[in-house]
Amino acid sequence: MNTPAHTVERSETFQRRKTGTIASLSVMMIALHLVLRWWTSSISAAWVQTPLLIALVLGGIPLVYGLLKKLYRREFGSDLLAGISIVTSVLLGEYLAGTIVVLMLSGGEALESYAVRHASSVLRLLAKRMPAMAHRRSNSEINDVALADISIGDDLVIYPHDICPVDGIVSDGHGVMNEAFLTGEPFEVPKAPGSTVISGAVNGESALTITATKLAIDSRYAKIMEVMRESEQKRPHLRRLGDQLGAIYTPVAVAIALLAWLFSGEAVRFLAVLVVATPCPLLIAIPVAIIGSISLAARRSIIVKNPVVLEQIAACRTAIFDKTGTLTYGEPTVTEQIIAPGFQQKEVLTLAASLELYSRHPLARAILARAKEEGLALKDAARVNEPPGQGLRGTVDGRQVQITSRSKLISQNVPWARQLPPVVGGLECIVVLDDKLAATFRLRDAPRAEGHSFIQHLGPTHHFQRIMIISGDRETEVRYLAEQVGITEIYAEKSPEEKLAIVRDETSRAKTLYVGDGINDAPAMMAATVGMAVGQSSDVTAEAADVVAMENSLRKVDEFMHISRRMRSIALQSAVGGMVLSVTGMVFASSGYLTPVAGAIFQEVIDVLAVLNALRAAFPPKVISDLQDLERAQKN
Repeated sequence: MNTPAHTVERSETFQRRKTGTIASLSVMMIALHLVLRWWTSSISAAWVQTPLLIALVLGGIPLVYGLLKKLYRREFGSDLLAGISIVTSVLLGEYLAGTIVVLMLSGGEALESYAVRHASSVLRLLAKRMPAMAHRRSNSEINDVALADISIGDDLVIYPHDICPVDGIVSDGHGVMNEAFLTGEPFEVPKAPGSTVISGAVNGESALTITATKLAIDSRYAKIMEVMRESEQKRPHLRRLGDQLGAIYTPVAVAIALLAWLFSGEAVRFLAVLVVATPCPLLIAIPVAIIGSISLAARRSIIVKNPVVLEQIAACRTAIFDKTGTLTYGEPTVTEQIIAPGFQQKEVLTLAASLELYSRHPLARAILARAKEEGLALKDAARVNEPPGQGLRGTVDGRQVQITSRSKLISQNVPWARQLPPVVGGLECIVVLDDKLAATFRLRDAPRAEGHSFIQHLGPTHHFQRIMIISGDRETEVRYLAEQVGITEIYAEKSPEEKLAIVRDETSRAKTLYVGDGINDAPAMMAATVGMAVGQSSDVTAEAADVVAMENSLRKVDEFMHISRRMRSIALQSAVGGMVLSVTGMVFASSGYLTPVAGAIFQEVIDVLAVLNALRAAFPPKVISDLQDLERAQKN
């Protein structure tokens, strides 16, 4: 059974091959026609026209059919003029002019399709990762079963390097799992009996036995696919720059052609005007400028996957940022250890780090790093588990250890909750030993050095009117970071589904830019007008984003904005300049000074000039970002 993603992929591949084939066929048929016309005098006129008729039948009919479908859907693009020119040239017997228009139209489409991404690549990537079968243990036998046949409570064996099929709890074995694909955290998480595992994680070198806690359709991986698919289907439709200009240019050109026919009484003038008017600066020069800018961005470690966003980002007025790893370095550090009376600092840190070794929480690395910094030897943990609402639990060296949050402790109504130190900005976790408060660890995730200057120049330089943070972290930490970089509007403690809803709502009001780095950001990226991923922490995030900055730096976001603005300026110069020259040619054609073929040649000269100007987009300007100058000015 074919998935929608596979259907889209085949459709795009077919369309790309079709336009390329038509362009190649048109070139060959025009060349053959010229050979027969000028180098073979013995062949009849009918045979001389045959190559052109072949090109018009095999190439012109599919193109005109595609334009008729667009017309039926009320999509009036700049290529409509080309379709009218093809039909008119056939009716008037001007086959060479018609074939040249076929070449111009198919060549422009083939050139643009070179830069167009696969819209559903993220869904294909997700679908490829999930195994079709699972290894279920029943008594002493292990049988392969379909994912749909797995029930809650089933014991499943995860072999080395297998992908975990469902969410569950480790019941036997010790090992590690790579959850970077799902969490965005580029490290392996140790697993022991009692540890939770999530679907989509890749097992390490040791076999593990897990007990399924959710059905395959309810597991985390399936939920992410569901949100991603919904986001893909509701992705905002963006109107291309060429279509915007064509909406003005097309009726003007048709009006001039009709007036030329009306006042002269010669239908051939109608065709001559339309041939000259064929909007090749829109069909070719703009794609050339886009491809040149994509090439320039790639040399700056910025991968543009959806060319449309180069045209759209200049119109974005709301900038939305993830916090951890985007506006911060994503590496929290322990800044303070508040030890409760009756406990020793090194003992508490040792026990906490020994348990955190089995956690995938971002703060676990900070606690482990602090223990390593102090030279503490970790101990074995047992019965590790993470029951909902209770934090991470386990037994270390005979002690019952719990690492949790303030809110979870308060919700449990423990009698000593009032002994907790006051809340301050930043991150924190509470360590409980044998059901007694042992310590409060406070942590900070430092904002990026360029964060404040970057945020402050978004309005004056790039015309953003609203800037906000959407994060899954608690509000005190998000607010602390927002104050550091100068953002006043925040949304904290939001799930991927809530992020998606907020971004979708904002995008309905104004065009949005979303910048993030983790898989939790992927659905929101797809809902925004422009989604940009920074860093390489998640394959899914990179696939969902329109733009990927390979270096985890806000400077790359600024560079992309400048490249985009420059591309739009060059594209407008080429397109508008080309249209002005075309209007000049239309005046001559309407006066009878240009035949349809001469008009087609004149249009080709315009194309060359427009394309040469568009090629400038591929060469770097003297200044590609003003962020460093702003930072230097602020220091001085």
